[in-house]
Amino acid sequence: MKEYLFIFLRGVAMGAADVVPGVSGGTIAFISGIYDRLLAAIAACTPDKLVWLLRGRFADTWRAVDGAFLVTLLAGILCSIATLARLITYLLAHHGLLVWSFFFGLILVSVYLVGREIPRWNTAAVVAAVLGGVFAYLITVASPLALSVTPLNVFLGGCIAICAMILPGISGSFILLLLGLYSGVLHAVKSADLGLLGLFALGCVTGLLSFSRLLSWLLRHARSVTLAFLTGLLVGSLNKVWPWKQTLTWRVNSHGEQVPLQEMNLLPHQYAELTGEPSLWQAGLALMVLGVVLVLLLEWWGRRAAA
Repeated sequence: MKEYLFIFLRGVAMGAADVVPGVSGGTIAFISGIYDRLLAAIAACTPDKLVWLLRGRFADTWRAVDGAFLVTLLAGILCSIATLARLITYLLAHHGLLVWSFFFGLILVSVYLVGREIPRWNTAAVVAAVLGGVFAYLITVASPLALSVTPLNVFLGGCIAICAMILPGISGSFILLLLGLYSGVLHAVKSADLGLLGLFALGCVTGLLSFSRLLSWLLRHARSVTLAFLTGLLVGSLNKVWPWKQTLTWRVNSHGEQVPLQEMNLLPHQYAELTGEPSLWQAGLALMVLGVVLVLLLEWWGRRAAA
């Protein structure tokens, strides 16, 4: 029971991170020590397991896919989203600078924790880290596309977004926003368009099962290079969560409100000068430190629980 309580709480932390655009639950999974187990469990959900179920091999299927782990983690994620989504959305709207400061500290220390797990630094690992950083940075500054909400685009969007969600440092919702599909998918949810939602879910399942197997294979056979690339993703994503920004372009959300789309990072004193708002740099710095401390405690807790 103690083990699964810890798994549930990790799911709660992952769900809270996924609510924030630009922050990935995959980051929490990695720093809490369950990333490899999560990928292995998802990768085990192959078509032959469905055949097992049809033949009545329920216990074998449950053990093969680490069912207790997956269900407990998913319960934590869903519980977190259901209970914390409204609070985090409110905080982002009214105290966004402070929320982003906290998550900046969280991701900053995650760079150290993921990089520390790299068994061996060599030329290939350095190149992978640079490529990961450049890739993530380009995503954060990319101009959104305007893909039409067609069945094929929705399916492919689901495939890509779910892959981003299990990568540290990249948000699946942000990827949908860049593809121009975020509003369409959200409208499908609100209008209960089961056809479109079914295609999106199918895309998510397809992307998750295929990409998790690839990532698990890479972690087994090229761990140093893969972890270096993931470290680079975290470094590049810091551009997205920097607290002090000036909005360059806006978009209209599902409530008809204007929200930032493209932003430019500023230093705290530049932010105060250009926006006329207080920079709150002391409070921001304190929350960055709090994020660092909490992540280190979470990592220590994860190691102790696994011991």
